[in-house]
Amino acid sequence: MKVYFVGAGPGAADLITLRGARLLGQVRMVLYAGSLVPTALLEHCHPAAEIIDTAALDLEQQQACYVRAQEQGIDVVRLHSGDPAIYGATAEQMRRLDALGIAYEVVPGVSSFTAAAAAVSAELTKPEVSQSVILTRVSGRASAVPESESIASLAAHRATMCIFLSGPHLKKIVTDLLLHYPPATPVTLVYRATWPEQRIYQGQLDKVLEENKRGEWNLTTMMLVGAALNKEQVAESSLYSKDFTHLFRVVKKNKDAA
Repeated sequence: MKVYFVGAGPGAADLITLRGARLLGQVRMVLYAGSLVPTALLEHCHPAAEIIDTAALDLEQQQACYVRAQEQGIDVVRLHSGDPAIYGATAEQMRRLDALGIAYEVVPGVSSFTAAAAAVSAELTKPEVSQSVILTRVSGRASAVPESESIASLAAHRATMCIFLSGPHLKKIVTDLLLHYPPATPVTLVYRATWPEQRIYQGQLDKVLEENKRGEWNLTTMMLVGAALNKEQVAESSLYSKDFTHLFRVVKKNKDAA
């Protein structure tokens, strides 16, 4: 018996990995977070699978499902939104599985931050502009963010930032970002990237609050911010330059220039 923590991807049913979809079609028990994972993903499940929405279940109740599957000798898929490694609340489940002697495996998925970038055809890193991406969120009731990782502290790097669950906190986030980012820094908001109800806003940091009504963006909104989002910012890597030599491409020197 084995538990597979599968990344469901950002929402679209065809953005789950081939491995994840194959496992859904094989196992006889599927636990999924109904508040975050669209039911369209369940079309990959085996027709005889028991499908359990964990939105209303606490950790002990979820553990009871694993114990029952262990007693029945059946494999389980625990379907998490995005990628299980990012805000997946998987570590506490794994500790309990370790105590129960139940084997598990993690199958990665497409994260909402890359889906949000794809929605606006953005590259999050550009040479000489930003080569770092910061993934973060603001404190919530379920889990607090360490003070050393506050938006205001991280903004000092001026790297590309991807701020999860940003919708209800736009005023504070924008205020903190403006402590370090220039007012004209590009900002993108993506609500439920790849879902049918996906919504997008693109603007600049000092205009976000005046161009969006309070409460207009819900919890599952991704904010992207940083100079790399500026498509007019021209910066090209040397990797594909005709004059750049590397292990797989040798530039032939011009004999006349020698």
